[in-house]
Amino acid sequence: MKSLFVKAALSAVVAAVILTAGCGSEPPPSASAARRPVITSTVKHWGSFFGGTSGNSDTELSPVAVTLPGIVAEVGTSNSTQYALLTDGRLYAWGLGSQGQLGDGRQEDSFTKPVLVRFPRGVKIAWIPADVMPYDTALAVDTKGRVWGWGHNGGGELCLGNTRAYAAPVRLPLSRVTALAGASNHAVYDADGTVYACGVNSAGDLGDGSTRNTATPVKVAGLDGSSVTELVASFADCGALLSDGEYFDWGYDANGQLGDGRAGRASDIAVRVDLPHPVTQVAQGGSIWNNGQTLVFLSNGSLWDWGANFNGQLGDGTTRSRSAPVHIYPPAGVTYQSLATGSATSYAVSTTGKVYAWGTSFVGQVGNGRTTTTVSPVLIASGAASISSTANNVAVAIPGRT
Repeated sequence: MKSLFVKAALSAVVAAVILTAGCGSEPPPSASAARRPVITSTVKHWGSFFGGTSGNSDTELSPVAVTLPGIVAEVGTSNSTQYALLTDGRLYAWGLGSQGQLGDGRQEDSFTKPVLVRFPRGVKIAWIPADVMPYDTALAVDTKGRVWGWGHNGGGELCLGNTRAYAAPVRLPLSRVTALAGASNHAVYDADGTVYACGVNSAGDLGDGSTRNTATPVKVAGLDGSSVTELVASFADCGALLSDGEYFDWGYDANGQLGDGRAGRASDIAVRVDLPHPVTQVAQGGSIWNNGQTLVFLSNGSLWDWGANFNGQLGDGTTRSRSAPVHIYPPAGVTYQSLATGSATSYAVSTTGKVYAWGTSFVGQVGNGRTTTTVSPVLIASGAASISSTANNVAVAIPGRT
């Protein structure tokens, strides 16, 4: 979830602090550097990494910490792997790596030790998508607006005209990218003011007016050249937040995922969701048929959501799915400021950095140490600065320390 303002701020931070060496290599420490305090950040994560043929791996029922060698600017997730972008432009990954999704040139897992993603020399990463990345596949955008991808690429979601895997980042054929997201085997990109999609198109999730798969970019229909500030994706859906606060989505709709009040009617073009105020932030989740939900903040500060709710992931205290937006509320005295949602679990970070979760927890997605569903928000962690979730895992960044 990222506005253009946040992206610009992150780019400025990265450009200001990055060393002359490329972010894909570690500079040797000098004697003076060895005497300076070591600045680190912590990322807490819970749930389970899921991917390849391994099923769920490294399951954690409550938050565990991973230490990064610098200040974390933001976190990102795919189903199988988690990522932390540091303010100096380095990108680290941990989790499953059997499809090359760690980006270090190998195909090995690393659950407890973050590994450096190896970009070509001189490439400086400005931001990564928080909501979210495709199945066993990763994405990142550099300071020049070029997008890089690596990992499984099983549906051609990297837009390279093939479905081969890449164990190290490769540049994708898209320029001046300002928003992107991916899930399952598809991805969506805003490149030079036009929204494109690539990959599997089983329910119209590419939004090009067809259900044809493609490994090369196709234009998303129904946005009419509108200015897009944020893109989101889930199992068989995508969505676009426009600069005027209108929100459109497309794809799968068996449980009301499109939010247009007509469950069961998938759309292969973008459709507008009717909401009482402009949207300021959006998170989309879902990882298989018969789940999938969207959460949005509106300009008046209210929180609304819609879609599947079999596991209480909408947070309205019920398990009733909703085909049109419903207003939900945080716990008394709490104000939310950011959102995330995974397979059938949702999350919110409060203005004081407290993390709340609700929904399914069969592999610990809620993070309260249990494997039972909760239909109302529960407090899980504190001190969070950013959050990302997809499939069965979630990661939150904790501010840096010396």
